[in-house]
Amino acid sequence: MADGELVKKMLRAILQANKGGVSLSRLQSEYKELSGEQIPHKQMGHNHLDALLASMPSVIRMERNRSGEVCMVYFASGANETANIAKVVARQRSSKKTGRPHLVNTQMRVKPAAPLVLNAKPQTSLRQPNHRGRGGGRGGGESKTGVHPNKMSNQNTPNRKGNPPAEKSDKRMTLPSRFHKEVHAHLSRNSQQTGPPLNLNESHGSGKGKPYNPQQVQGRIREILGKYSNGFWVSKLPQIYRELYKQDLPTEAIKDLETWTHICTVEKTCSSNPSELLLYPAKEQTTPSSPSPILTPNSTTVPAPTSNTSTDKPLHSPAQQRPPALKLEELLVKYSNGLWAHALPKLFQDTYKTKLPGHVLENLHLLSDICTIDYPMPDNPKRAILYKRSSTGGGGGEDENCNRRNSSTSEEELRVRQELGRRLSNHAVPSLQIPKEEYPSVLVVEATNTNGVILRYIGEGYSQAQESMEDEMREFYGLDQSSPTPLSSPSSGQLVAVRAEEEEEILRAQVCEVMAEKVKVYYVDHGFSEVISKTKVFELHEKFFKLPFQATKCKLAGLEPFCQEPAVLKKFETMASGRILLAEILERGQTPLVVLYDTSQDDDVNINAACMKALQDKTLASPLQVNSAYMNVTVSSVCSDGTIYCQLPSRGLAKLNEILENIETYFHSQVTSEFLVSRPFCGKGCLARYKGKWSRVEITNLHGSRVLDILFIDVGVQASVEVIELREIPPLFLRDLIAIPPQAVKCCLADLAVSVGSWTPDAVQWLREKVLNITDCSMKVAKVDETKRCIYVHLFTDKNFHDPARSLNHQMAQSDLFKQQPDVFLTSHSPAKISTPTSSSKTSTTSDSTNGNSTSTSVPAKPHLRRALSGPKGGGGGNTTSITTPPETPSSPTHSLQLPSLLELPPAGNNMDVYVSVACHPGHFVLQPWRDMYKLVVLMGEMILYYNKTEEKPLNIEKNQIYAAKVENNWHRVLVKGVLTNGLVSVYELDYGKHELVSCTQLRPLIKEFRQLPFQGITAQLAGVKPRQWSEEASIVFRNHVEKKPLVAQLEAIQEATNPWDRKLTVFLVDTSQEERDIWVHDIMAEFADELTNEL
Repeated sequence: MADGELVKKMLRAILQANKGGVSLSRLQSEYKELSGEQIPHKQMGHNHLDALLASMPSVIRMERNRSGEVCMVYFASGANETANIAKVVARQRSSKKTGRPHLVNTQMRVKPAAPLVLNAKPQTSLRQPNHRGRGGGRGGGESKTGVHPNKMSNQNTPNRKGNPPAEKSDKRMTLPSRFHKEVHAHLSRNSQQTGPPLNLNESHGSGKGKPYNPQQVQGRIREILGKYSNGFWVSKLPQIYRELYKQDLPTEAIKDLETWTHICTVEKTCSSNPSELLLYPAKEQTTPSSPSPILTPNSTTVPAPTSNTSTDKPLHSPAQQRPPALKLEELLVKYSNGLWAHALPKLFQDTYKTKLPGHVLENLHLLSDICTIDYPMPDNPKRAILYKRSSTGGGGGEDENCNRRNSSTSEEELRVRQELGRRLSNHAVPSLQIPKEEYPSVLVVEATNTNGVILRYIGEGYSQAQESMEDEMREFYGLDQSSPTPLSSPSSGQLVAVRAEEEEEILRAQVCEVMAEKVKVYYVDHGFSEVISKTKVFELHEKFFKLPFQATKCKLAGLEPFCQEPAVLKKFETMASGRILLAEILERGQTPLVVLYDTSQDDDVNINAACMKALQDKTLASPLQVNSAYMNVTVSSVCSDGTIYCQLPSRGLAKLNEILENIETYFHSQVTSEFLVSRPFCGKGCLARYKGKWSRVEITNLHGSRVLDILFIDVGVQASVEVIELREIPPLFLRDLIAIPPQAVKCCLADLAVSVGSWTPDAVQWLREKVLNITDCSMKVAKVDETKRCIYVHLFTDKNFHDPARSLNHQMAQSDLFKQQPDVFLTSHSPAKISTPTSSSKTSTTSDSTNGNSTSTSVPAKPHLRRALSGPKGGGGGNTTSITTPPETPSSPTHSLQLPSLLELPPAGNNMDVYVSVACHPGHFVLQPWRDMYKLVVLMGEMILYYNKTEEKPLNIEKNQIYAAKVENNWHRVLVKGVLTNGLVSVYELDYGKHELVSCTQLRPLIKEFRQLPFQGITAQLAGVKPRQWSEEASIVFRNHVEKKPLVAQLEAIQEATNPWDRKLTVFLVDTSQEERDIWVHDIMAEFADELTNEL
């Protein structure tokens, strides 16, 4: 591994565990024990290990002997390691002051790309390269389908360079000039920039060797015919089927085609050859608009439509009278990223107040006219996902190879652009393209309406291009005699060059209004207007029309109903105007819908959520004063770190309960899908069930498109739920509900020797048993800590708050509850047989109960927009019967659970669509199968729902064992590589190929259900280049071309192994995202090595 941050993290962990320092040799041995390899100082550009260590002064302090050699290595105590900071400087003229442009400096922490593919739909094939291997010499051109070998061999094979370059020595080398810019550029590690296409909803097969499933094959053939609506030869069907679904078409299905008249029409030609048949879509029925028979009300026979269907009813009938097919289609539109079939009955009942016809789930294949159906868990056919069927006649979007094409400009956009061009000048100005990054940096100019916030994008091609253009304009419109003369008669709408007031800046502007001696102009790159003298207006030269206008608008998500509220705009002005922020783009329209984040502080600040909080009425908050006592207090949650959340009687709580009761009644009377949450985002406020009633929640984190974390803001309980469990706040109650501040007050028990975060499980359990579900507690406020937003209190279970000896604080202080018991046992012994620990007692929740009340067992914790909690999270006030006291002895791996089957790979010489999750250098990178990525997203969502409901239990953690581990809010399947004495564990993510350090409290047994899907990460090395010690510069070039990208891998060799994580592939990598050419990565690396050699 040559990941600098990971190396630094591991070294820090080792040195923190050895406070007295370690020798250089011991440091090497402990690092190898932890990661399985030596410290990669050469791969990181250092000839000697001590040179690498010296480059990390924030982590490492070295002690040398008289001869200058390093004798001891210590942790650099007190050092504040700098975060990964991107300093962005943008010149921005202020609309309020026309003085000299000021510098806006913001230290920004880049938000990491989501580890999950947010769109968890089945993936289809990438465009395949035009030839095979180097020069097509390894049996190249033979189709992997085995049916039509001429499919790919008819392409001309380009000439490629001959022999791979000879192995070079690893001394420090000069970087080839053509790679300077690439190596020194800021590396964007954004998965969505080149990530999965957004509209891929092709169904995917469930693996080879399965029995012939007519319903599944029929659905797939229907999809193929949707793509090839003009028909095709039956002889081509096996090849098309194989390319789309990576499975062979069962021969029995070809024989059955003629009987599937509802799916297709088979037409015989004049030839007597039975293979020369034509296949067309099924002929349209006489009533094509009628819904699928399975969903027709009152139907008794599944295949036959009802004969008594009324045709005289108006088109816009009440929701209750609409056929179930239309209702189901409406739900699928709401959940465009897919809907679990097992969740349909409850969702259908809650939304439409009627039961879903019972036979629907048993006959899902008959829904294929309104949706596509996928089975992400082959071992469980009842777990199906339904996707809305996309129209096939759109003309844009996907081609037959399912690569995303650049969507053509809409007619409306073209019309607007042409009109703008006519108004401004004879020259056309290109439209501004939204950056492809997941979190682009933006400079906020101003906002008079949150539906039209003016901003500029920061970075190459945007602010940097603008600054270069303005520098060029300053020279072109200089003060010398040859400079252009002022425009004599500017006209409204004309695009001009303007010399800004009181300075020598030349800016692009549009004339808004022409007066006698002055003109009002709008600075199209800076987003504000100004009245200036006509003598400062010049004709804009044609070469300054090339750059799009940089000032653009966006809409703030969640603030639409309050877009012009003075309190909201004032808060936004204070927090965002004139600052550089990160923008999460939710919708990429003409005016993109965004969530803005300020990442310059220790914690991310969600600007949208902060502006929404400005609408709160502070007089409705819970009253709190030091030395004051409060009765009838309800403790709603007790966290595993000792923090408690309380509800105090207040005017706000009474009003909240009244509104929520009205919402309950309102929802019972509504039969509509209007209130389903279809676009969740962090900071969004909505409703979810808590103890059977609707309660206010805030979304705190998203895990893909289906599973998310929420915080019940009025009880302090956190939970992981599915998006189908959320509801929008009805507009009728929105303003009143938003005005009420959160009613959960964060408290800590005062005068305890043990601080929050150091509580034992026994102490937490004792307090829960004492206070949860008791409504007549009382408390006395001892201290208010504004910085931690916490209230220190003395808590009583009755009203005798005058006697301190009766407080729970005093009882706990006098007890043995805080005597730490050894609850985690670590061992570094490797067992002979791979096995996994199983919990000694059953957890209270199973992963199958995802459709139930997920919040019955909750996981309270401090809410963060992006959290990386290292401590355990405990259950809270949802359902105390599900909390179990940890056993006295830890569980041990006595039962050997079966490992998943090996990832199925095509034979050597064939192509495989892959996603590169980790790329260290050409000799080590990690691939994931592209088509099955959605299955991993589904699995991780199930793991989040399951493990976030289970309590931490003592666990034997053994080296080389398989566990579930929580890494930055996601649960991963991991292999334990090593353990440290300070409680940290080195793990290897088996699906992503990353090494991480986690707390031992964040590990759980990996249950059988999560061992079905093969581990998705497989290590590989690049073919076509000789193994060598790759320099850091070469590694950067390689990572730039492959990491976080979908590519085509051509398998050269497969190195099998006993354990899945020890397998290794040798592959050629091809980038086929550009339609006009294929990019073979080994050619780039060979060229890099050749140029490096020539410059030596």
